Amino acid sequence: MVINGKNPFNMTKEEVFGLYRTDPETGLSGSEARNRLGEYGKNKLQEKGGRTAFSILIGQLKGVMVFILLVACMVSYVLGEFVDGSVILFILILNTFLGFWQELNAEKAMQALKKLTVPYVRVRRDDDEEQIPAENLVPGDIVLLETGNIVPADIRIVEESNLKVRESTLTGESEPIGKSTDKIGQTDVELSDRVNMVYMGTVIVYGRGIGVVTGTGMNTELGKIAGLLQSVEDEKTPLQKKLAGLGKSLALVALGLILIVAFITFFHIGGVEALQHGTIGLKEIFLTSISMAVAAIPEGLPAIVTIALAIGAKKMLKKRALIRHLPSVETLGSVTVICSDKTGTLTQNRMTVTRIEMPEQSLDMKDIKNTVMNADLTLLFITGVLCNDAVLSEDDGTAVGDPTEGALVVAAAAAGFSKDKLEDQLPRVEELPFDAERKRMTTVHRIGDLRDETVKDVFHSAQIADTGGFLGLTKGSVDGIINVCNGIAINGKIEQLTEEMRSRILKQNHDMASNGIRVLAFAFKPIKPEDGNLKGEYEKDLVYVGMTGMVDPVRPEVKDAVLTCKMAGIRPVMITGDHPVTALAIARELRIDAQGTVLTGRELSAMTLDELEARVLEVSVYARVSPEHKMKIVDALQDRGQIVSMTGDGVNDAPALKSADIGVAMGITGTDVSKESSDMILIDDNFATIVRAVREGRTIFDNIRKFIRYILTGNTGEIIVMLFGPLFGLPIPLLPIQILWINLVTDGLPAVALGYEAPERNVMQRPPYKPGQGIFAGGLGRGIIVSGVLLGILCLIVGFAFFNQGHPVEVWRTMIFTSLTFCQMAYALCVRSSSRSVFSINPFTNIPMVIGVILTLGLQLMLIYVPFFQGIFKTTALSLSQLGVCLLAALSVMLFSELEKLITWIKKKILP
Repeated sequence: MVINGKNPFNMTKEEVFGLYRTDPETGLSGSEARNRLGEYGKNKLQEKGGRTAFSILIGQLKGVMVFILLVACMVSYVLGEFVDGSVILFILILNTFLGFWQELNAEKAMQALKKLTVPYVRVRRDDDEEQIPAENLVPGDIVLLETGNIVPADIRIVEESNLKVRESTLTGESEPIGKSTDKIGQTDVELSDRVNMVYMGTVIVYGRGIGVVTGTGMNTELGKIAGLLQSVEDEKTPLQKKLAGLGKSLALVALGLILIVAFITFFHIGGVEALQHGTIGLKEIFLTSISMAVAAIPEGLPAIVTIALAIGAKKMLKKRALIRHLPSVETLGSVTVICSDKTGTLTQNRMTVTRIEMPEQSLDMKDIKNTVMNADLTLLFITGVLCNDAVLSEDDGTAVGDPTEGALVVAAAAAGFSKDKLEDQLPRVEELPFDAERKRMTTVHRIGDLRDETVKDVFHSAQIADTGGFLGLTKGSVDGIINVCNGIAINGKIEQLTEEMRSRILKQNHDMASNGIRVLAFAFKPIKPEDGNLKGEYEKDLVYVGMTGMVDPVRPEVKDAVLTCKMAGIRPVMITGDHPVTALAIARELRIDAQGTVLTGRELSAMTLDELEARVLEVSVYARVSPEHKMKIVDALQDRGQIVSMTGDGVNDAPALKSADIGVAMGITGTDVSKESSDMILIDDNFATIVRAVREGRTIFDNIRKFIRYILTGNTGEIIVMLFGPLFGLPIPLLPIQILWINLVTDGLPAVALGYEAPERNVMQRPPYKPGQGIFAGGLGRGIIVSGVLLGILCLIVGFAFFNQGHPVEVWRTMIFTSLTFCQMAYALCVRSSSRSVFSINPFTNIPMVIGVILTLGLQLMLIYVPFFQGIFKTTALSLSQLGVCLLAALSVMLFSELEKLITWIKKKILP
C-alpha cells in the first residue's frame, strides 16, 4: 500500500517504521490498533454486490428466441392448443433452469478467494507476542512469520533468516523467492522482484522472518486481483451471440409469415363473405398463421443445443476435462488463441536436474543409470545431497522442502546415493546458511565410520582425512563459488585452479543460464580437526567440483499438443510471471515462438491498449507479467477479433480466466480461485487435454450446425408448402395440428441424435471458424434455402398430383403430411456428414439416430393408420402405392443431397 506517494519496498527499515508509526520491538498499542482497524477496516476481501438469484433468473429470460417461444406458448394456450403450449413451456423451463444453475455456481469465485485468508497470526502488540485473528491485522502491525505460514497480509520484511516464499500462485514464478531486508532502489519493480516484500496468500516454505504490515484487505495485491475479478463482465460465447442473431432474424420472419399467411388464407377462402357465412372463422385463420410462425421458429432448437452441449460435456469428462458452463463446449471449437501460463501448465512445476558439467566430463541426467560413478561425480553428488535440507518422502519418493534442493536429492537418489546413509557416515555439525550477499550455503560434516568403500576411496584420492577430520561442503551460484576456490577436482585429484579454467567454468555457466537453465556450483574443503571451530575459514580456499543445470521441465505431452494446435489453426501464446530468458527457452523448446520475441511486464505497462493491439498478433511470449497485464493481453486479442482461451492455475490467473472467452483451470495444482473463475477444469492438469477438448468442441459445433441445417431445412419446406400451395390453387395444404406434429417429432429424437455424431475426418486439420463469421456462413444458409425449397416443391408436387386426380382432401393432405415427415427423416440421415456420402457411413455408429428415425416413421404411420389418431389429426389410411410415392419423394431428397456433396468435393479437389 502506497502512503504519501511512498512505496515500502523503496524505503529502509527505519523509514518504514517511521512511515507506519510503529516500533519493531513493542509493536502497536492495543488502542492504536483499534483506531487503525476503524480507519482501514477488516483485513478481508470485500465482496461487491454480486448478482442475486433473481437477477440471474431474469437474465435467462431475456433472449429473443426465448421471448418468441414464450409468446407462441401463450398464444397456443389462448387458442386451446394445450399440448403444443405445454411442450413449448416445458422446453423453456428446462433451458431456464440449466442456465440458472450454471450461472449461480459461477458466482462462487469470491468465496474461493476468502479461503486464502489466514484465521490467526502471531503479532507483537503492547510489548508482547500474541495471536490474533488475521482479519484484525492493521497497517503497522509487527508480524512473525515461519515455515508453513500462509502470509496474512502484504508485509515489508525487516528481519529474516533464510526466508523463502513460494509466490507461484500470485506471480507465476516457479522457484521460491529468497527474501532480504534491503531497500530496493528502483521504483518500477515487478512484483516478483520485490524481494523485501511478502504478499497475502503466498506461502512461507523455508526460514523465518519478521515484518511490518503495509496493506490489508482490498489494499493488498490479492485484494487488487479480487477487485479485477469483480470488474470483469461475463462475455457471451460465440454460439450465444449467433443464436441471439438467429432469434432476431426468425422473429422478423415469423412476424412476416403471420401477416402473409393470414392474408392468403383470408382471401383464398372467400374473404369477408366467408366470414359472414361462417364457412371459416377468425380463430382458424389466426391459428393457421400462428402455426406458420411456430413452423418458422424451431422451438426445439434451444433444448437441442443444450442437450448437444451436455453430450459434449459428458464426453469431455471422460477425457479428463470438466465443463462448468455448457456453452463453453462450443466455444472451444471456435478458439483461435490459447494463452497459457508456463508454470504448472506447460511445465511440471518441479525443478529437475537435467545436466552435469565437470572439468573433464559432461553428463545428461537421462544417461545416469548407465553411467559409471567416478570420483568427481561421487564428490558432486555427496556435496549436493549433504549440503541440503530437503528430504525424500518415504510414501512416494518425492522431494519435501525447497524445490531446488529437492531436485538435487532426487538426482542423487537416481545415481544411487542415499541421503540417510550418507548422513549416517558424515553427520552435519555446523552450517553457514545461504544468504543473497554470499550466494552460497556451507555445511560442515564430521567424517565418521566410512562404511561405503567407494566413498572411502574417493576421500583418500582427494586427500580428505579418512577419520577424525571434518569436511566442508558448499553449494551456490557459480560466481559465488568460483570466487572462493583456488583448487579444482580432476579425476579425483586436487589441482590448482588456473585462470583459464576459471574462464571456462564461467563460460559454461553463461551458456546454460542464457538457455533458461538454473545453474548451481559445488565445492568442498577438507578441514583438520584443530580447525573445526574456525567458521571464518570454512569458505576460503575451496576445491571446485562441478555444476548442475536444472529446469522446470516441460510436460512430455505438451510438444505434440502445441503442434496439433498449430495444425488446427490455433496460435499458442505463453504468458508467465517468470524470467524472460526462462520463458523464451521453454517457448523455443515447445516451438511456441520462432522469432525470439518477448514482451515484459514493464514494456506492457508503458504501452497503450492500441499499441499492444498493433503487436499482439505477432508476439507469442510474455514474461514478468502481472494480473492486470494478463487481462490487457486478453482484451487486446479480443479487440483484434480473436476467440481467446486462457489457461492457468494460480490466483494471478483468475481475472484473465474470467475475462477470456473460455478460461481453463488446472484441477490438481489449480487454486480454488482459478477453478471457480474458469469455464473448464483440466482434471489431470494435462495440456494435451485441451487439444482433446478443442477437438470435441469443434465436433459439437459442427453437430450444432448440422441440426440447425436439418431443422431449418424442414421448416423452410413447410413454409414453401404453406405459402405457395394456396397461391397455385391448392386449399390449405396442412392443418395447424399437423404442422405442430411435424415440428414435434422431427425436431425431437432425430435432431438430438445428431449431437452424437462422430467428428469429421478433418476436424483438427482445418482452421477454426472465423470469430466474426455468422452461424449461416460456410454455405450453411444457401444449403438450407436450396434443400428446403426442394423439399417443399417435392411435397407440393405430390399434393398437386393427387389433388388434380380428384382424391378427397384427406388423401392429398395426408400425402403432403407424410411426405414432409419422410423427407425430413431422409435429410436427417444425409446431414450426418457434410462431406461423406450417406451410403458410406455405417448407420450403427450413431444408434440414437437409427432409433430416432425408426421411431419417428413408426409414429407417423400410427397417425395415418390408427383410427383414433386419424380423427385427431384429420388423416386417412394410404395405400401401399401412395405410401411408395411418399418414400420416393424422400429418396429424391437423399439423392439431391448426395449430388450436392459430390459437387462440393469436385470444387475442392479438382477445380483451381
